[in-house]
Amino acid sequence: MSGIYIHIPFCKQACFYCDFHFSTSLKKKEEMILSLVKEIEIRKDELQNVTIETIYFGGGTPSVLSVDEIQVLIDAVYRNHAVIKNPEITLEANPDDLSEEKIIALSKTPINRLSIGVQSFFEKDLKLMNRAHNANEAKNCLSVAIRHFSNISVDLIYGIPDCSNKEWKQNIQTALSYGISHISSYALTVEPKTALASLIKKGKIKNVDDDKAQEQFYILIEELSKENFVHYELSNFGKEGFFSKNNSSYWLGKPYLGIGPSAHSFNGKQRSWNVRNNTKYIKAIQEDSLPIESETLTKTDGYNEYIMTGLRTIWGVSLDKIEKDFGEKYLFYLKKHSQKFIKQELLYIENQILKTTKKGKFLSDGISSDLFMIN
Repeated sequence: MSGIYIHIPFCKQACFYCDFHFSTSLKKKEEMILSLVKEIEIRKDELQNVTIETIYFGGGTPSVLSVDEIQVLIDAVYRNHAVIKNPEITLEANPDDLSEEKIIALSKTPINRLSIGVQSFFEKDLKLMNRAHNANEAKNCLSVAIRHFSNISVDLIYGIPDCSNKEWKQNIQTALSYGISHISSYALTVEPKTALASLIKKGKIKNVDDDKAQEQFYILIEELSKENFVHYELSNFGKEGFFSKNNSSYWLGKPYLGIGPSAHSFNGKQRSWNVRNNTKYIKAIQEDSLPIESETLTKTDGYNEYIMTGLRTIWGVSLDKIEKDFGEKYLFYLKKHSQKFIKQELLYIENQILKTTKKGKFLSDGISSDLFMIN
């Protein structure tokens, strides 16, 4: 089983914190869709003898596409790949794109999961982040979407300057009030070369407070556990039966094909990525060339990646798998270097599985990097 990710590199406006690849000009939208279709055709043999179980539209903002344009891309996948009977097909969407008319039209396509980028229900937070929607649009689209889709995920951001713990709890409770089955939540991060980094440097926006972000992370865990959400990955919470199959496949090391500019692919041994430039991408595809770079993972790369992804999830890192796939040297290294984190009650071993404790979850990326093997 495998998945296909389709990157839609367009947004109405740039969020201050975002460092993903996108353009706010839609002039090349038609050319881009034709190029995406062509890349799907060119790469149809890359996932040989593998059935597609997930199709994921990410970005950018995929919901800037019309329903017909989305259907064209879905049809291209079905023409060129073997797809299971009921695949998970996710569309990332912003509330300002989700009118009632569009939601109803989307519900009549094969799309069966919406991932809605709410981020906050407070106007001041949305303005600080330069989001394209307002709080009322977020609430209105959720009230309509839940009537037409049974599988909805909401994105929320914590650690926003001047967002109190009380307001953060209210954000969570507002999202839950719509009866959604999945929440993805991320700490506001200051990425280099973003507008947010520049505004903080100029003193126009307060810097993020890591301690407050950590507090709000634990509030999130507590509030969602009361509602029977499973914290199955560092940033993802779902009710049973509603974990993201697409994202879970990444963390479990399954192969996937990335279509579009800046999209990444993985075949089990090699990683590849497309050029991060719309014009260069379109030109190369039109010339029947793939604008792609790749690298073959070494054994150490594979080990490090498994540590990083495993510790982010409820499935953890299997010590038996480490020994089987990488050898005794790597198992000895992991056991030795994990001891200090076990003593600090950040990690624990249960049934030969290394996992983060509740206290260690927020720090899992940092812990992972300390457990990496450096050649």
